[in-house]
Order: sequence, then C-alpha cells, then structure tokens
Amino acid sequence: MKNMAAGNHCTVTEFFLAGLTEKPGLQMPLFFLFLGIYVVTVAGNLGLLTLIGLNSSLHTPMYYFLFNLSFIDLCYSTVITPKLLINFVSAMNTISYEACMTQLFFYCFFVSAECYVLTAMAYDRYVAICKPLLYTVTMSPQVCSLLALIVYVGAFIGAWAHTGCMLRLTFCKDNVINHYMCDILPLLELSCTSTYINELVVFIVVGFDVGVPSITIIVSYSFILSSILQIHSAEGRSKAFSTCSSHIIVVSVFFGSGAFMYLHPSSVLSMDQGKVSTVFYTIVVPMLNPLIYSFRNKEVKVALRKALSKKIFS
Repeated sequence: MKNMAAGNHCTVTEFFLAGLTEKPGLQMPLFFLFLGIYVVTVAGNLGLLTLIGLNSSLHTPMYYFLFNLSFIDLCYSTVITPKLLINFVSAMNTISYEACMTQLFFYCFFVSAECYVLTAMAYDRYVAICKPLLYTVTMSPQVCSLLALIVYVGAFIGAWAHTGCMLRLTFCKDNVINHYMCDILPLLELSCTSTYINELVVFIVVGFDVGVPSITIIVSYSFILSSILQIHSAEGRSKAFSTCSSHIIVVSVFFGSGAFMYLHPSSVLSMDQGKVSTVFYTIVVPMLNPLIYSFRNKEVKVALRKALSKKIFS
C-alpha cells in the first residue's frame, strides 16, 4: 500500500475481492455454472439485439424498449461476470482502486437503467392494452426516444451520485472487499471515515430507483388488470395474462432482490447473505430477460425462423 493523490482521499492502491465463496470444493463447479450463465446471457442478448435491429417488423415501441433492455443486460452482465469468473480460478483476485471505482460506476449506471427501462416497458404495455386506439400517437418515435433519454440520464445521475460520494471516502488499511465485485455496501464497510452521507445517498437514490418505478409499475398493472378482466374472449385474456405474468416475474426478482439487499438495517442481513441476493439481479436476471421477453413471443419466433431459413438457404 502507498499513498495516492490527496484528491482521491485514499491510502490504498488496490483491493482484494473475497469472492462468492471461500470453499475450495465449490470454486470449479461455480466457475462452470456462471460461465454457462454468461455464455447464455451474451448469446441471448446479442441474438435479440441483432434480430430486432435487422428485422423491420420488430421496429415497434415494445421491441424498441426490449432492444434497450438487451443492450443494458449485455453491458450489465459484462461489467460483473468476467471478474467473478476470474475470482474462481485465481488464488488472489485483486482490483485496482481506479478499476474498482469504474466498475462501481458502471454497475450503478446499468442497474439504474434496468429499473427505468422495465418501468418504460410497463407503461408501454399499459398504453397498448388500456388505450389501443391512441397507442400509435402516445408511443410515437419521439416519445420513445424521450423515454430512452430519461432512462440513461437518470441512470447517469444515480451512478455519479454513488461514485462521487465513494470517491470522497478514505480507505486506510483493510482493503479486502467481502464481495465478488465493487459494490456500495461492502466498500462502505472498509472506510475509516464517516459514511453517513453515503448511507443517506444510498437510501435516497436506491429508494427513488426502486420506489418510483415500483409504484409506476403497480399502477400500470392495476389498470391493465382492470382492462383484461373486461375482455370477453378467454383466449385474449389468457394471452394478456401470460404477457403480464412474464414481466411481473422479472420485475419481482429484480426489484425484490435489489430492495432486499439495500433497503434494510445492516443488522438484519449479513454481507454473505447479501452476496447471494446480488447474484439474482446482477447475473441471473440478465440471462432470464431474453428468454422470457423474446423466445416466448410469437413475433420474435416468426422473425427468428425467417432469419434462420434465409441463413440455411443462402
């Protein structure tokens, strides 16, 4: 360890990541498990991005947001999983102070962006089901672009708030992060200065990122449920319920695990339990999203068959 620039208020040049588990017998099985998850995540999201980008029939508001969700999930997973995989096969997993802060920023950015884009998708479904005659006007390209801008600007503000507050802290001697990545709470445990402002920022920003989207999604689905119950066709109701249930499952896992990790007193949940909770919304959800939102979708299946047929015959 040696002193860094005074502007960074840091006395360490690198951190050690403790990883997901310290049990030697679990290292290789977990390595192959998460490697498989990462391969599926990358293949699924890249495939979906390519399919939506090249197929004009999928250039609609719903798939516009799905395109953004896949892009976020791909980047989100890439920020976290490769470093986790290295941890399983290396004896000592280190990360520099600068790389740690960079990972923290992009992790916060993409997790916030995921919150907002899931909310935009819920609003899109609300307009499509509750106001179908106004759908084209309400979800115009300009409105979709504005919503996407809000997603990324809001994510940037939240990520910079967390990272900026972290940069003001002093890390003195203990530099072992009890996590598989540079997350907010494990880093706060290492600080030798007051973390009151950081904890306040976490509560406010995470509360906003989870609370506002959750309320918006709940209100949207309340109106959606009311509209579905008025559909006379059993097949129509079943199709609508199927689409809504898929979105609700992903939203519940993502927002639930995030709130479980951050919005609780520190005495209630240990950091080891928190790491398991973090796995769901950092690694599992980015893999599930392309499977739930696309491969169960009839329009995507048709577009995929056409693309594969052209590839085979060519």
